[in-house]
Amino acid sequence: MNKPRFKGKYRVESIRLPNRNYAANGWYFLTICTSDRFHFFGDINGGEMRLSAIGETAQQFWSDIPNHFDYIYIDVYVIMPNHVHGIIVIDRPQNVETSQCNVSTKRDALCNITQRQFMFNISPKAGSLGAIARSYKSAVTRWCRKNGFEDFGWQDRFYEHIIRADGSLDRIREYIINNPTKWNKDKNNTANLWM
Repeated sequence: MNKPRFKGKYRVESIRLPNRNYAANGWYFLTICTSDRFHFFGDINGGEMRLSAIGETAQQFWSDIPNHFDYIYIDVYVIMPNHVHGIIVIDRPQNVETSQCNVSTKRDALCNITQRQFMFNISPKAGSLGAIARSYKSAVTRWCRKNGFEDFGWQDRFYEHIIRADGSLDRIREYIINNPTKWNKDKNNTANLWM
């Protein structure tokens, strides 16, 4: 089987739903992991998360997301030693557009139209889940670099789950809230990889 390539390099297929508008109204469960699942955010002690300086910043910036995006709300979340779980709510009024307009420039005329369309299609749209996650990750990374935490990094991608109106919201909330007490069984706990 031939794996897809971009600019001659193999790339990982997206787990995103191909026809889903991730800027559309909805409830989304996100998990964002640190690079190599390194414990940058602190440690679990007695079933409670003890935040490091980076963890405190990650928590502050997560709670600050609604201040940077219109019609975006956060529900429950937890900062874990090497990942963040949270629910993001997008709730735009029906008359608010979510797509961006491309403005042509002289430079654009020199670009290959196919490449421009490809880049537009894969780029996170303003106010989308991808744009929110990218901005959050960027803000935490910028703070780390500015404050001497040069080794800090994120995994390239993040996991998202669209929360449907099937009763799963309460189960996901419970999972997030109880995550620190179940750390010893968590798949993101690197100590479990060696057991």
